[in-house]
This record gives sequence, structure tokens and C-alpha cells, in this order.
Amino acid sequence: MQPTFVLVHGAFANSFSFAPLQAELGLLGHRSVAVDLPGHGFSATYTRAYQAPQDLGEFATTPGSIKGVTLADNVAHLIGILERAKRNGPVILVSHSRGGVTATAAANARPDLIDRIVYVSAWCPVALDAGDYYAEPEMATVDVAALAAAMTGNPAELGLLRVNFRTADPDLLAALKAAFLADGTDEEFLAFLNTFQPDENLDFGASTDRAQAATWGRIPKTFIRLADDTSLPLALQDRLIREGNELTPDNPYDVRTLDGSHLKWLVDPAPAAKALAELATLTAPSV
Repeated sequence: MQPTFVLVHGAFANSFSFAPLQAELGLLGHRSVAVDLPGHGFSATYTRAYQAPQDLGEFATTPGSIKGVTLADNVAHLIGILERAKRNGPVILVSHSRGGVTATAAANARPDLIDRIVYVSAWCPVALDAGDYYAEPEMATVDVAALAAAMTGNPAELGLLRVNFRTADPDLLAALKAAFLADGTDEEFLAFLNTFQPDENLDFGASTDRAQAATWGRIPKTFIRLADDTSLPLALQDRLIREGNELTPDNPYDVRTLDGSHLKWLVDPAPAAKALAELATLTAPSV
């Protein structure tokens, strides 16, 4: 029986990010479901102040629907989708970037629903809480200051993270492109940027959400490295792989590598679809 791919997006993203990948998977004969985590997709907040001409003062203070959404909310939502997908056969859970935190926590809670877990340059915290890795040497090359400059409003007051992705500031746009799609054209970058939503939830997980050997550790797992990723550098990806293997030495990662930046695999999805299709042939139903 063919597995169902369940796709979990990263920060400020949504299910729309996966449309080209899903088209490629479909043409290869594979079923997939792209998830919108709570407060994402058509549940996201796009205020009038975000439209042109922008009112940046109002935009920085207008409430957003994602306020109060927690990682536990994301996990409960994802588990509900996994339960439904599992009725149709094996499930391959695929996460990208920040979505890996939700995928890991879901795998800790319900390993019975997942026949393989796949991280595509995604967070799988093991030794540290996810946010604490930013202070580690592997993240030293990340231009955190440039990314912080994109933020607007006070997260503590808003109860969420907010970014003005519709900025026309050339320096800020250049910094965002360098971080996420340096190997894409300006047109591809702007097109992708316009699929992003301005708000993201604050909860990035805690020690209880790190990978657990007894549950997460029994699921077959794959890490797809993105060789040219500058927002989640290869050194950090390799550290996450190493820590996961140390946690479950009898169930190490199947490791694969794709060329490209953090978003290139979604803009040009054929290589990723081929890699995922190969994993489908290796995936047997859990018992």
C-alpha cells in the first residue's frame, strides 16, 4: 500500500509552500497532505495595515489570530491529521525548518502513527532546546541581526512574532534573500516571499519537546541535508544528525543531501520529490 506523505511547513509559511512539491509527488503516483498548523494558511491574520500603502504603526500593534497558539496546539492538530492519514495506510511525516519541532513532539507522543519521519533541513532538538542552538558555534554564520531587523512590533506585547515581508527596503530584501533563497532569481524570491504570512507563534518548544529515545527513537528516520542552507547551516544539520544517532545508535538516520538553499527545494521540487519517492519504497507499515 502506498504511504501518505504528511508535509509540515516552517516558520511564517503554510501549506501553500508545498504546492509545487505536491504536484511533483502526484505525478510520481504519490499521495500527500500539506498541513496548515493553527493560525496558518487561511487562518492567518492579514490586516489592512499590511496592505499597500502600509500603515506601519498600526501594523506593529494590530492583534493577530496566532496569539496564544502553543507548540502543544500544533502537535494536537498534527496528531489529528496523522490519525486520519493512518486509516489509509503507512504515513511518512515530512517536516521543514521550524516544522521539525512540531514533528518531533508529535513523534514523541504518537510514534504508532508514523512509519517514517523525514527532516528536510529541519529542527530535531536532542541535546538542547531548539532556541538554545542559536548560541552554539554551528549557528555563528547566521546573520541573526539582519533577520531581527525584519521584525516589527513588540513580541511580548503582541504575543507573537511579526515580520513585514512586504517591505520595499532593498537592504532588508537582500538580507532575506541571502538567508533563504540565495541561489534563486529575484523573481522566484519575491514570489516565495509573497506566500509567507506576517505572524508566527512564540512557542519554540522546551526540554520536554526534545526527541525521546523510547518513542521518537523507534521510528525509521531520514534527514535530508540542504547543502547550501545559510539559515540552518550544514554544520548545524550535521550536529542534529549526530545527536540523533547518539540518542538511538541502533536506529540511525538515513542521510541524504540535496544541493540548494533553505527554500530552493520547494521552488525547484523535482529532486526532492524523487528523494521522497525513493523513501516510499523503503517504508513499511508500523506494527
